[in-house]
Amino acid sequence: MDVDIWAWVGDTQQQLSEAGNVGLAMALGDLPAQAYEGRYPQLDVMAPAIAQQAETLELPWLEFYARYWHLIGRVGDRAQGAVAIGDAEQLLAFAQREDVRDCPAAPAAVEALALAWANADGPGYAALRLEKLGPAIEAADPADPVYTGLVTQYVSALTDAGRAGEAVTYAESAVERLVAAGRQASWELGAESARALLAAGRAEDALSALQAAADFQADDPVAKAQRDGVRRALILATLGRVAEAVDALPDLDVVGEHPRSWVEWTRAVSLLAGSSQITNTWQLGRVIRQWIDYFGMMGGYRARVELALVAGDLAIARQGVWQARLLADLAESGMGELRDSTGLAERVAALRAAADATPEPPAPGPVAERVAYFDAADGHNADPERWAGWLSPLSGQDLETTRRHTTTLGYLGYPATGADIYWKLLVDEGDVASADADDIAYLTTLLVEARQDERLEQMAALLPHDQQHLTLARLHMARERWQQALEEAEHAVAAGAGLEARRIVGAAAQQLDDNAKGAQALLEILDELTEEDTWRMIVMATSAEDWDTVRKGAAKIGMPIKSTSGPIEEEMGLIRVILPAPDGGQRQVLSIRTGPATARLALPQPRGMDYNAGDLVVFDPQLLEPVPEDPQEAQNFVPPFAAVRILRPGGYTSYFFDGAAPAEDDWADFTETMAERGWPMWVYSDENYTVTHPTSGEALPGVFGWVAVPPGVSAVEVDALLDDATERWSHPLAWLDLAREVNVEVERHERIVKEYGL
Repeated sequence: MDVDIWAWVGDTQQQLSEAGNVGLAMALGDLPAQAYEGRYPQLDVMAPAIAQQAETLELPWLEFYARYWHLIGRVGDRAQGAVAIGDAEQLLAFAQREDVRDCPAAPAAVEALALAWANADGPGYAALRLEKLGPAIEAADPADPVYTGLVTQYVSALTDAGRAGEAVTYAESAVERLVAAGRQASWELGAESARALLAAGRAEDALSALQAAADFQADDPVAKAQRDGVRRALILATLGRVAEAVDALPDLDVVGEHPRSWVEWTRAVSLLAGSSQITNTWQLGRVIRQWIDYFGMMGGYRARVELALVAGDLAIARQGVWQARLLADLAESGMGELRDSTGLAERVAALRAAADATPEPPAPGPVAERVAYFDAADGHNADPERWAGWLSPLSGQDLETTRRHTTTLGYLGYPATGADIYWKLLVDEGDVASADADDIAYLTTLLVEARQDERLEQMAALLPHDQQHLTLARLHMARERWQQALEEAEHAVAAGAGLEARRIVGAAAQQLDDNAKGAQALLEILDELTEEDTWRMIVMATSAEDWDTVRKGAAKIGMPIKSTSGPIEEEMGLIRVILPAPDGGQRQVLSIRTGPATARLALPQPRGMDYNAGDLVVFDPQLLEPVPEDPQEAQNFVPPFAAVRILRPGGYTSYFFDGAAPAEDDWADFTETMAERGWPMWVYSDENYTVTHPTSGEALPGVFGWVAVPPGVSAVEVDALLDDATERWSHPLAWLDLAREVNVEVERHERIVKEYGL
């Protein structure tokens, strides 16, 4: 998006602010950062909200802007495939509307659709990608910002189509066109050219191309270093330059946050796994299995199959024969979802042949004694992948073996396989109605993780009433169907189920904002509650303002409360309450703890926020940060807690002030005046904030912030006090919004804002 778009974004932000949509205005300019920085929970909330508001305001460019960045956040680093194709097609249709197509960014919708197709099945959609991208590139000028993204996707499609040589040539010509237009290629185009060269068997040239692109600006600057490291490692590993490849390869804890890089990273690791510097472990296999499931859910069909095959090779290298066979089955089943499966059947057959030719690792003892060996194994150092193989001979026949084997399979990422074995023993060949409650719970967990809901419901129908309802409650909780979970859990409690059923009642009731019901379910068995259960009850009882129950919970955990009845209003020290910000992020607000799970916000907040100083907030008493180990740091530590809800608004109103910072004595008098009246005041500017001297033009230290006043204090009183408190300052303070509200000296405040550059 070019400068005209960004200027338009700035104008739109101002219009939204003036119309009272402060939250949307704040979020608007932050959408690209949310997409690139991986702040997806914010993006998934704010982008649709902005798009909906834009539709209401009949601002189609704004709607396109919000929908585009939301989609890029999905098909970019998150690498969503088939699940995003429909939305990408709708965005392209929207971009072709008469009132949108003149937007300079509208052609980027073609790029987004090409990305979604590539994520689903790069080779399978290659021809469609080329067909759609070609006309868009022809219509674009190389000087247009969208041009680079379009040609990058065209190079990618040529490579996926098996035309790597053409891709290299096309990339070179695209760079020439960009240079002629006075623009530099993006890092992404250089990296895609390197991928084409690698696919063409020119690994040395690929490395040179990637190095040449190192100084290019990236469309996604946040991901550049990580993506460059992965691609560089893959090229170096292909060249056999192991030590350099290992140095370039990002760690798992880095790449684990970036699905777009998972396939290339796994390929690089596979090439390096034979070295002493890369350890091929069961933990690696477990992580890749999770990645496979991710792509299954996101419709990344090609990535799912590719990861299964590479993970199978890695499993063979560590003698994980049983896992390699399951991965071969998974890859083969995944081929049915691809538009082009050329060459994959041969790779599946090769993996199966390798599994047949690989010896199993020697077992620690006779089959009949392996449960005992399993139980005696060191839980920290034991290899669950090997144990899954060693326990398999008796799994499905012996109950103790089956429990350990199937739960281990589930832990390693194969819940469906474990569920099949457990099901055969408990349901097909046994009497599940008389099964141990733990076995039912284990099988339920496996079926939930395998997403076999119908099968779980089938099993539940065979169980006694308490277990039947508890099993269904577990399922509904896992799927976040809160009302159904609550109803089933209540039936389970009535039928005699224990603590878990009550926990589900509490959790589901809290989600449904029926806190009194949730607290009561736990209060009835107060003596059986753990400390965690008791805190949950306290939070729900506080939300319901059931202070008697709060006191009973506090007594159980040993927290003294001075008062004996009514609302709890005590001073228990300072805490930080974490609240949502209008841009979808978080805001820390210094607060005074007034009870086990309540705090009163102490700092004034900007206009347009959903909370302000004086509000009474319910918080979750689980610490969000550990207490520092250093005694000095621990003494100054202000604990942070997540807000749950606003219990009672304080009714405070905030007013903004801005200007040159006064002398220290003047500022001390000012803050004392505010404190005497009980008006919370907070400076949001830092030491870097400056304003401009109206005559000399020199930079002066500046100060801006908000003051909040309680109900009953009129805007006229605030204006009068601010005027009186600042009249002797060397430089005037401005409170333009307040002046406009009371219509007092508006022109003077406008002049101050203009002269001091506020």
